[in-house]
Amino acid sequence: MFSTLANADISDPLPLHPSNAIRQMYIFEIAKKLGLSDSKHIIRKAAELRRLCDIQFDSSAIGVGEICKAIICLEIAASGWEEVIVDRPTVIKLSGMSEKAYNRSLNAMKNGLGVKTKLDIRELGIRFGCVRLIPFVQKGLSLYKDRFLASLPASRRTSADFTRPVFTAVAFYLCAKIHKLKIDKLKLIGVCGTSESEFFFVSTSMKDLCHDVYGILKEKKDPKDVKGN
Repeated sequence: MFSTLANADISDPLPLHPSNAIRQMYIFEIAKKLGLSDSKHIIRKAAELRRLCDIQFDSSAIGVGEICKAIICLEIAASGWEEVIVDRPTVIKLSGMSEKAYNRSLNAMKNGLGVKTKLDIRELGIRFGCVRLIPFVQKGLSLYKDRFLASLPASRRTSADFTRPVFTAVAFYLCAKIHKLKIDKLKLIGVCGTSESEFFFVSTSMKDLCHDVYGILKEKKDPKDVKGN
């Protein structure tokens, strides 16, 4: 059986209810195409994530095929290792989806699996080739947090949550714009595991409160006039 599977092409249609062996074979074949065949720990993690998809939530509701699910599980598994960077263009090509649709499916599966994305400013700088932005992003993010908290009633300040990666991603993106560096926004949204609407909302809030850092607004707004999330 396994010799037959090993010679299969991942473009072949999967049976309606593929066995775990077939799912693992697809994960391994895709891992080879992504240059991850030697990363056994990532392959094992991806296989476990794929198994959990059918236990923790109805993965069929996402509306993507088995190949795409395998690709997404591999990307999620690889994201836990800083030294491993998945080739995003290859991932999108293998999935057969547009980048926007793929990001939407990726985020849906992350939410279903309860995966929390951790985003490090330095990692973003390396990934997007903008390491010199790191201190500017740190400064802007710190200033935004201070001003956002100042805009809230004292009773709500302790519940403010800045741990979501969308804040780091937006600060990074806005700093890149100020320094006239091109950043693929859709790719960044995919990396931070958020939606375009949330990214836009945080971006608007950050530009309003930190006009002096991002140079977007001509006139400073009072923090209390800017609605928080």
